[in-house]
Amino acid sequence: MKKSYYIYSVVLMLVFGSGCSTDFLNISNPNELTEDTYFKNKSQLQSSVDASYVNLQSKGLYIRHLFFMNDNMGHEVELNPQHEPDKRQYYNFTFDANHEGIFTYWDNCFRGINKANFVISNQEKFENVSQDDIDRALGETHFMRAFYYHLLVTRFGGVPIYSELTSTPNPRATKEEVYQFILEDLALAAQLLPVQANTEGGRASSGAAWALKGKMHLYRQEWQEAKESFEKVTGYTLVDEYKDNFLEETEYNTESVFEVGFTREFGWSDQDTWWVEDASGMQFVSLRGQEYGWNDWFNSYPGDDLLDEYEANDPRYTANFYTDGELFNNDTEVVSLPDHRAAWKKYQNYYQRPKEEIASGINHRVIRYADVLLMWAEAENELGNSSKAIDLMNQVRTRVSMPLYGSSEMNANYPVSNKSEIFNAIVHERKVELAGEQVRYNDLLRWGLAESFLQGTGFVKGKSELLPIPQKEIDVNPEISAGDQNPGY
Repeated sequence: MKKSYYIYSVVLMLVFGSGCSTDFLNISNPNELTEDTYFKNKSQLQSSVDASYVNLQSKGLYIRHLFFMNDNMGHEVELNPQHEPDKRQYYNFTFDANHEGIFTYWDNCFRGINKANFVISNQEKFENVSQDDIDRALGETHFMRAFYYHLLVTRFGGVPIYSELTSTPNPRATKEEVYQFILEDLALAAQLLPVQANTEGGRASSGAAWALKGKMHLYRQEWQEAKESFEKVTGYTLVDEYKDNFLEETEYNTESVFEVGFTREFGWSDQDTWWVEDASGMQFVSLRGQEYGWNDWFNSYPGDDLLDEYEANDPRYTANFYTDGELFNNDTEVVSLPDHRAAWKKYQNYYQRPKEEIASGINHRVIRYADVLLMWAEAENELGNSSKAIDLMNQVRTRVSMPLYGSSEMNANYPVSNKSEIFNAIVHERKVELAGEQVRYNDLLRWGLAESFLQGTGFVKGKSELLPIPQKEIDVNPEISAGDQNPGY
């Protein structure tokens, strides 16, 4: 399943990112995709849809900057001395509008949006494809357009909205306008897409659309709409082993609602060109393991605040973190951490080899069903449905055989007798369940807890909630001026 997905990606590199020709696509000039030369058969339609996913596989997003950005700003990690200055700026909130990583994040999102719009804007040109194929293609690209916009609105606030292919730059829309655009795309995608069981691994499903829609409503504190969306995320179950959500052999499992695929199967770029900031994606592999790996670069390690959050005997602690003296590399070698309390185990390859070898093929699980259950619990709690909220949280705890909320054992530290106490339990459960999955910073922001939790880190209320609009965008977009910059930059 993973292999077939990436065969599409290899074709896309020829179509969207190089000057090579390919008889398979029957394109006279693969650098000039036009209505006259494209969308003439199912394979062309599928390849154009696949292109909208590819920018997720870029150093601006899931290969590198996205996880550094979110983990560092959320202070789930602490930094070793060799941590690179541009990544350290996320941790200290000292970045400005000239930060190259922030621009690359912005740029890859809009390139992905443009690729989705290439399909959406040309839907009247589709030939020799069934209505089911058309519905699926439009469902996937509306989902992907919404996904990129959700990455943008949560980091920048209002951004330009592009609903079709155009060479005309647009001004910044308001944050509310961007959210409405996302919700409209997701509502359509949810109706057009098949359920998870009828999708190929890595592709959007109706469940993914409902889950992301619920998440957007949650961010807007639209509790009823969030609840109704989460109720429609059906056909998923929590896998028996929590750790199976972060291993290479157990990808696209029944808990995975949406994930970004990586693989070493097709090799990876020459190291001489690896560090060039890319616009196309197409690297296929993630640097997450190499960057965080205790036996490799070890740039980041889990912070004490995060480690202290775990209750005694929570198996998620040992699933997420290595400690000194543990075994690794198929239980043939011993972990050595004399100067650190713990190191990341989640998303690391050390269970199967001694070194990360630069390139990891472990997928990033972007939305898991456990995350959905906990977001759903939050909506139910805000609506006054305390028993339902507690039940949803307990589904997550049952999987790891931890004491349940409402029991005498849990009431000692996390009572759930009222709305405020249930909220505190949700904050705790999300922190330990979703550690290192790039959700903590957004949680702190939407809960209004960022200022207090990040006190003394460099976080400035009224400024640090948003990234700066990249100066490169201001320089080239006549519709955005310095006066449109986010506050404080």
